[in-house]
Amino acid sequence: MIIAGASVQGTAHLATGQDCQDAFKAVDLGDTAVLAVSDGAGSRDRSALGAHIAVDAACRLLAHDIPDTGDAPETWTRWTAGRGKRVVEEYLRAAAGVLGAPGSPDPGPLAATVAAAVVRPPWVALVSLGDCFGTLLTRDDRCHLVLPPPATTSPVFLSSPGAALRVRTFVVWEPECSAVVLATDGCAALTLDHPSVRHLPPEAGPLPAERFFLGLAATLRGNQGDAEPLRRRLAGPEAARTGDDLTVLCALVEGG
Repeated sequence: MIIAGASVQGTAHLATGQDCQDAFKAVDLGDTAVLAVSDGAGSRDRSALGAHIAVDAACRLLAHDIPDTGDAPETWTRWTAGRGKRVVEEYLRAAAGVLGAPGSPDPGPLAATVAAAVVRPPWVALVSLGDCFGTLLTRDDRCHLVLPPPATTSPVFLSSPGAALRVRTFVVWEPECSAVVLATDGCAALTLDHPSVRHLPPEAGPLPAERFFLGLAATLRGNQGDAEPLRRRLAGPEAARTGDDLTVLCALVEGG
């Protein structure tokens, strides 16, 4: 696997002296990669720490006891659903330890979203809560928004009541998978196209911007995973219009 990621402080945060509240983490297991990105809630004073807790919990839980490539779809589905619930539980446990308050402290100050993926071709297992999103690339240069941003505009965080019941988990079987890319919602303007770009009605929903994803994959394969070009792209004028922090993390299948 070639694994690369970058986080860039949003221009709005930079202008107000607010630190980047995104986080990402990856675990390279050789033939398998575990990816996680998180977006801390801008209105919460310790959300940057919450984002780091989220990606740490996701990677720690998803990197163990992963099903084999030959296991049945039901095995992958059950495992992913179970791990999704445990990610929330581990985040809440860690948040309580950080807050250090007696009883059951409110984890709200650490509010963060999360999106995580286990890439073990031909399988990709996905866990998500909040508005991060994920794209799968195939060897014939197609891009699929396998984890779209949720339709609802109401913010949902790992610290929200009933979060464990609102986690999205699912599995993709794609023999032609060449890469998986996760991104925080600040990247939407840079990485997603309006359906009208392809002459589709609005209800078709956002579509992955092929120029971004295919260009990213080609660059990272050419430089063996040097993330500096990605960081420069996220810090460029086209991305700056969102004002939000931007994080992209990807795993490319060798030979894909």
